[in-house]
Amino acid sequence: MKPLSIFNDLWDIVYPNLCLACDEPLAKHEKIICLKCQVELPKTDYAEYAENPVAKKFWGKVPVSHAMALYHFHKSGRIRNLLHELKYKGRKDVGIRLGNLLGFQLFKNTLFNSVDCITSVPLHKDKAVKRGYNQSDLIGEGLSDILSKPFEPMLLERIKFTETQTKKNRIERWDNVKEIFHVPDAAIIQDKHILLVDDVITTGSTLEACAAQLIKTPGVRVSIAAVAHAEI
Repeated sequence: MKPLSIFNDLWDIVYPNLCLACDEPLAKHEKIICLKCQVELPKTDYAEYAENPVAKKFWGKVPVSHAMALYHFHKSGRIRNLLHELKYKGRKDVGIRLGNLLGFQLFKNTLFNSVDCITSVPLHKDKAVKRGYNQSDLIGEGLSDILSKPFEPMLLERIKFTETQTKKNRIERWDNVKEIFHVPDAAIIQDKHILLVDDVITTGSTLEACAAQLIKTPGVRVSIAAVAHAEI
């Protein structure tokens, strides 16, 4: 056995790579999320039918072509662990991987075949500077890799800084985000079907506000996809 290989084996024993979902050691061929978690993560079937719980959040509020989320979100679950690593621990690779997994699900589904491009819910520039990245951008990039659709992160701009949505109810969430998004160049999205991406859907208020701005441009259709859906 080569010395470098021995060193790497010893390093893995002392500092094992752990699954970011369950915190168990990864096998050599595994990265970020172990195979067991990939199988057992609480997947929805929302991509399979149009009248799913995520799509219903937008009924009567904003016309959305299709909407889905890949996983159920639980406050103490493995999806929560992954998203925490992505948003607060600087693990950008988690966002790419979750975007890939989302893409694999959408690739099999005809409801999203007509999408022209992918964009994400934007962060305010101050928050983006503080965090260093937009977690939804990374999900969009991973999704783009699988669907072979362009990821265009600048289609929407957040023009106002808002408080966190975490502890707000439905009405408070909507008041917090209405009229805070702007389409800087409507000409480039005219007549396009845009897939709008976010990490977690709770009430849907933020995505509703984004979609409302996008569809002001003639011919624009919007579909929505998220990594997870938190039921309230």
